[in-house]
Amino acid sequence: MAVINPYINFNGNTEEAFNFYKSVFGGEFLAVNRFKEMHSEDELAPGDGERIMHISLPIGSSILMGSDTLQAWGNATPGSNFSISVNPASEEEATRIFNGLSVGGQVTMPLDHAPWGALFGMLTDKFGIAWMVNYEKNQA
Repeated sequence: MAVINPYINFNGNTEEAFNFYKSVFGGEFLAVNRFKEMHSEDELAPGDGERIMHISLPIGSSILMGSDTLQAWGNATPGSNFSISVNPASEEEATRIFNGLSVGGQVTMPLDHAPWGALFGMLTDKFGIAWMVNYEKNQA
């Protein structure tokens, strides 16, 4: 069965925001990855390498996740700067969910193998909701 978590995008202040959320909710970050870890510096605008590509903070049975928006992507708009992240239990479930949510919507990143080893894709459904499907083959 898939697990759903909120995913928030920021304009360069993800680290500050998540340190704030950590101070409120407690816990420890599960991951903190910067764009420079997945891209060469010459692929990124000056300063983008230090931006957060992915961060996650467990809160109860959910995980709050987030990232910075790269300058080349434009700005995240407060109030619509979030996605729903779905973590399916199998590759088949990931494909079924991704294909189902895509009907009448717009795929922004096709479901494919990502640099971090997951099967990953992004889309906006026909109701304007942004989704990310991320299947980790070696999940516990």
